[in-house]
Amino acid sequence: MTALHVHGAVDAAGQPLSFTIEHGRFTRFAASGAPEAGAGEGVDLRGYTVLPALVDGHIHLDKSFVGDHWRPHQPVASLRERLAQEKQALADAAPMDVRAEALMRQIVALGTAAVRCHVDVDATTGLRNLHAVQQAHARCADLLDIQYVAFPQAGVMSCAGTAQVLRQAVAEGVQVVGGIDPQGLDGDANGQLDLLFDLADRHAARIDVHLHEPGEQGLAQLLQVCARTEAAGLQGRVAVSHAYALGEVPLARAQQVGEALARAQVAIMTNAPGDRPFPPVAALHAQGVRLFSGNDNIRDSWWPYGNGDLLQRAMLIGYRSGFHTDAKLQLALDMVTTHAAAVLGLPDHGLQEGLPATFVAVRADHGPAAVAGVPSDRVSMRRGRWILPPRIA
Repeated sequence: MTALHVHGAVDAAGQPLSFTIEHGRFTRFAASGAPEAGAGEGVDLRGYTVLPALVDGHIHLDKSFVGDHWRPHQPVASLRERLAQEKQALADAAPMDVRAEALMRQIVALGTAAVRCHVDVDATTGLRNLHAVQQAHARCADLLDIQYVAFPQAGVMSCAGTAQVLRQAVAEGVQVVGGIDPQGLDGDANGQLDLLFDLADRHAARIDVHLHEPGEQGLAQLLQVCARTEAAGLQGRVAVSHAYALGEVPLARAQQVGEALARAQVAIMTNAPGDRPFPPVAALHAQGVRLFSGNDNIRDSWWPYGNGDLLQRAMLIGYRSGFHTDAKLQLALDMVTTHAAAVLGLPDHGLQEGLPATFVAVRADHGPAAVAGVPSDRVSMRRGRWILPPRIA
C-alpha cells in the first residue's frame, strides 16, 4: 500500500503538523514538510486544523425523528406523561432502524467516529429498540463505532420486569448498564444502585446513570455513586449524565462534591441544556473531574433541536459557561474528543504513531477557533480511509 503523506495542517494548538499514514495507521509525525518526490501520495491540508476524531459521549439513536418528517413538539405536564407521549410518537414514526441509520450517517458526515448510545429498555419494549439500532448499525458499521447503554428510562425498581431486561441486555453483550434518578423516579436508590453495581461487577461492564434529581437530593445520589464506585473498585468505569444538581447549588458546595467525584474517578456528562442549570465545567475540571459531552436528544419527543454536530455542542458548552480564553475553549473541544474517548474506554483514539489513522480536520486556525466558529468545511478519515475526503482544486 502506498504511503499517504498529509502536510500543511496545524494541530489543535495551531502548531505546524504533518504525518504519514501506512496500512491504515499513523506512522510518522513531524512539525512540517511535504513528502519527498516519489515517496508516496501527498495531501495538502493547508488551512486546516487536524483534531482527534469527534466522540459523542451521550446520544439517543432510538428516539430521533431524523429520517422522518418534522413533528411539532408536544408539551406535557410530567415525566410520566412525556414517556407515554414518546411511546405513541415513536409507534407512529418511520421504522426505528431507518431513523437510527439516517442519524448515524448524518453525524458521521459531521466528523463523528464513535458514540455512546443510550437505548431504552423496559419490561414492555424488552430489547426491541436495542436490536433495531443494532440492525441499523450493521449497515454502516464501517463508518461508526457504537458503545451501547441499556437505559431504563421508565425506572428500574418502579417498573416491574425492567431489572430482568437489564440482565438480558448485559448478557447479550451491552457494554454499559444505565440507570435513572435512583430516588426521585424509582423511590429506591439502594435497590437500583445495588442492581447496577452488581451487574457491572459480574459482567465487567461500565455504568452511566441519568441524574436529574435537584439540589441536595441530587448531590446525595452523586456521593452515593462515588462511595459505591470506590468500594467496588470501578474507578474510571462510572459516569453520571446531566447531574443538574451540581449547577443548582453554590459553587463551593459543588466543589465539595467535586472532590469525591475526582477521588472516585466518576465522570460527569453535560450537554449544556438550554433550559436547565448544569455542572460548573471549568471548576470541576480544575479539581480533576473528567467532564465529557454529547448531543443527547436530537430532534425527538424531548426537544426539536439538534443536528448531531459535536463542534456545535462544544460551542454551546463554551457559550453557556462563559468560556472566552483559548484554554477554556480547548476544554470544551476536549469534552467531545479526548475526554469522551477516555470515558468510553476507547484504546485507539488520538493522534499518535501506531494508532489507527482516524481524525477530523476543520478549516480553522486552531482548536479554540474551531469551537468558537463551528466551521462547516471538514475533512475526516477513519482507519486510513477517507470518509469526508479533501476537495481537489
